[in-house]
Amino acid sequence: MSVFYEFEDVDAFTTGAIGQPGSRVFYLQARHGKQRVAVKCEKQQVSAIAQYLRTVLNDLPPPDDRPVSSALELAEPVHEAFVLGPIGLGYDRTSDRLVVQLEEFRLEDEDDTAGLDTGADDADTDGHIRLYVTRGQAASFCERAEQVVAAGRPDCQWCGSPIDPDGHPCARMN
Repeated sequence: MSVFYEFEDVDAFTTGAIGQPGSRVFYLQARHGKQRVAVKCEKQQVSAIAQYLRTVLNDLPPPDDRPVSSALELAEPVHEAFVLGPIGLGYDRTSDRLVVQLEEFRLEDEDDTAGLDTGADDADTDGHIRLYVTRGQAASFCERAEQVVAAGRPDCQWCGSPIDPDGHPCARMN
């Protein structure tokens, strides 16, 4: 099923995780009015988006506005539009907005078409979301992303792997 959203003005752009550390499911969510869309993603994708946005924000004037903290919570129930694949990030000088483009993960089945042109336009079958966020929304997203990622399992001080609640067989301690 194809999904396409373009939010030129978002009320909220946030991230969150549902579940217990070690088995959390991460989401990105955008809202405008009563319309909202969520994308399932990986913790590393959340970190990468925040890292890039921070880099861009460092080259821009400080944000004038910040969303209220309640706008950074995931609006539930969360219904994912798709699983996140390629990410595009940029800055639009004319609107002074950061551009976040999220595309659906697509598993290429080599045996399916074997390089044949099926005539189908890939853009018509993949999910696609484009958001234009203010500098304040981007800065708040980065802070929220750091909190969500840090709320996971602590890392082992010796091997750096996450420590499970049931214990941790550390390879460096043996």
